[in-house]
Amino acid sequence: MIKGLPEKLRDLRMSMGFSQRTVAKKLNVSPAIISGYETGERTPSTENLLALSYLYHCSTDYLLGRESVARQKSIGAEGLTPKQIKILTELVETMRDS
Repeated sequence: MIKGLPEKLRDLRMSMGFSQRTVAKKLNVSPAIISGYETGERTPSTENLLALSYLYHCSTDYLLGRESVARQKSIGAEGLTPKQIKILTELVETMRDS
């Protein structure tokens, strides 16, 4: 068992508003497997650990306890024009400077 992994997986799932059944469907496993990950009875395979990191928008290093920060919020720019992206970028830079 990876120290702290069960709690992190449960907390991340709940913060995303997912049920264990939803996560299981997304990973193509049974809900019992997700439950096992969250109770510490099971350890995710490398493939499932990577899938969980994608699903929860965090690094595998965070899940493995090598980083203390869960995730950083990101905003997708899909569908925005170059001008809109430039305006948003300038806004973010202004907010960082203040």
